[in-house]
Amino acid sequence: MIKSKYAYLKTITKQLYNMKSTTISKELDGTTPPSVFIGSYNYPKVFAGPLLSPSYEDSSIMDQPERWVSNDTTQQDIISYRLNLVRGKQTIGIQDLENNYVEKLQEISMASQSIMSEAEFNKKPAGMNFGAENAPHGPSAILKKFDIDNVKWDHQLEKTYYDTDLKAGDAVEILHEKNVPFSQIQKAFSVGTMGIKKNRKLVPTRWSITAIDTTIADRLLEQVKYYPTVENYRVYEFSSLNNYYAILEIPTPWQYEWTEAFINANGQGTMIFSDYEHNKGKKEYSRVGGCYYTAKMAILEQLERDKKQAGCFVFREANEDYIPLGVFNVRENIRHAVSENPKEFETLQNALDYIDSKLTLTIQDFRNADNLINEVIQGRQTTLDMYF
Repeated sequence: MIKSKYAYLKTITKQLYNMKSTTISKELDGTTPPSVFIGSYNYPKVFAGPLLSPSYEDSSIMDQPERWVSNDTTQQDIISYRLNLVRGKQTIGIQDLENNYVEKLQEISMASQSIMSEAEFNKKPAGMNFGAENAPHGPSAILKKFDIDNVKWDHQLEKTYYDTDLKAGDAVEILHEKNVPFSQIQKAFSVGTMGIKKNRKLVPTRWSITAIDTTIADRLLEQVKYYPTVENYRVYEFSSLNNYYAILEIPTPWQYEWTEAFINANGQGTMIFSDYEHNKGKKEYSRVGGCYYTAKMAILEQLERDKKQAGCFVFREANEDYIPLGVFNVRENIRHAVSENPKEFETLQNALDYIDSKLTLTIQDFRNADNLINEVIQGRQTTLDMYF
């Protein structure tokens, strides 16, 4: 019996490996979007390298998830982009940054546009990769030779790279405040371009995504906790990429719950997964993985903009055509949802009734998997004592 979200998604992705990805020889001339990928296998010695497109045209759209949802990019378009990216790799120690190959990866991560590149592999690249945290990519192989043209760096990333006394968390906060896209911050962080000099290292891509989400969210929450609560019950919603999201904000101090339902995705049955935190935050890693942190970060961005505080509950439904594309799917969909005007309700019940009318499942189905929303509905949280 499937009990964990990881196991459920693994059964889905197993069925995707009959898809067709790009076919190339042992040599590739083209561009990198710019894009890099750091694996976690055999940590602290990891496979690190660029993602390359066998095209001379601008390939930046292939690794800019911030553009996909806003441009109504389809699920199939995204898969096509990603499976046409070839992963080159070499084994590198995470602290081996004084290395010409790693320096090229750092340049790529800080580039302001796609870069011409040349690669030679030790054998013809093969396979593909789908994961719950990071976007998929096409075939991969060990690099025998790799060169790039001159690179124009993003100015903000360049400043944090040369500031070797600036802590990594402070660098992430500065870049976020300067509106540097999340994907650029994450890539640059993963190849050791920020932080105090002696502490810099390579960070596996899927770990770096959660690290950036968590860093931004924690710093936003420290501000949001001092804002007044919202005055009523608000529902933000959005549908995209075979997902429906409803974000419920209620007039209480910060508390947060993420609940997601996968409705017979790829014929694997319906499963619901949930996790939550009270006002003091969460100490252990979430049992639902990176989606928990990326949704939290996107909601806190909105609360900081509005200078408000709220209890927040996310209801997600992924339908039978859903394919795991990485946590960007959650981040960008929720960002889009909370950028619109919410529907407002006078009571919690009215807000839940509205969400119930939009779901394929029912609110009761979600309550059966939830913990925090049941506490709120049953009126257990009657004073501020539990928050402070």
